[in-house]
Amino acid sequence: MMWNQDWASQAACQASSPDKLFVRGAEQNKAKQVCGACPVRTECLAEALDNQIEWGVWGGMTERERRALLRRRPNASWRVVLESAREQHAGVVISA
Repeated sequence: MMWNQDWASQAACQASSPDKLFVRGAEQNKAKQVCGACPVRTECLAEALDNQIEWGVWGGMTERERRALLRRRPNASWRVVLESAREQHAGVVISA
């Protein structure tokens, strides 16, 4: 699966109001649901992590969740990390 450079135009949230993604408390769980089936969730999350975007739900993660990842790996290229993880996941064959 290739990395999508034009991810923003294909995001599940593109047609909805941006205000729905910049909420607090329990409303964040509703915002995260929008990301659940998004075809460009990984690209969105990498964008937020690599640019240290502080507000809103990006790639299915809240600002608190993203800060925790950034503390664990402050110098990571999140695009590389997430792209590699996605490739490894795609290559896994599940046998019954």
